[in-house]
Amino acid sequence: MSNLAESLPNPDERKLDDFLASYLETLSMVERLHRLLLDVIKDEFERLQVIDINSVQALLLFNVGANVLTAGELKSRGYYQGSNVSYNLKKLVDAGYMHHERCIADRRAVRVRLTDRGIEVRNLVSSLFERHAEGIVRRGVLPEGRIDDINSDLRGVEAYWTEQIRYIY
Repeated sequence: MSNLAESLPNPDERKLDDFLASYLETLSMVERLHRLLLDVIKDEFERLQVIDINSVQALLLFNVGANVLTAGELKSRGYYQGSNVSYNLKKLVDAGYMHHERCIADRRAVRVRLTDRGIEVRNLVSSLFERHAEGIVRRGVLPEGRIDDINSDLRGVEAYWTEQIRYIY
């Protein structure tokens, strides 16, 4: 009889196993949602026949908005999740969506801002997001106040991960 009791997982281990399964599902969902967001933007741009910019670049323009930033700031502020920010910035500058200039204080750094053409794309993405927000509310996809809870929870995970990165170095 004692062998049976020893082979059963204790309640704390089961809770941790259940949490791990849910945590892995959440990680997968966050990744899928980001990819799906890019697909939604891509589809919108195809519908509008905007073909000289991709969804990653459009989202980057949306996130920059009225700010003037360096490439490093784009990543540190969470405006860009990719590894090839320089490539996309160069493409956006070459296509006339962004303007760039060397910083006066640090000639190595380049600051970027949207051109009028970039602002037009930012406005397209903004309109898309506004329509989505209205649709989510209208269809009751998320109960009132739930989006704030989700954001709070995700900020907690973000803070935890940021803390873990600091301990590595």
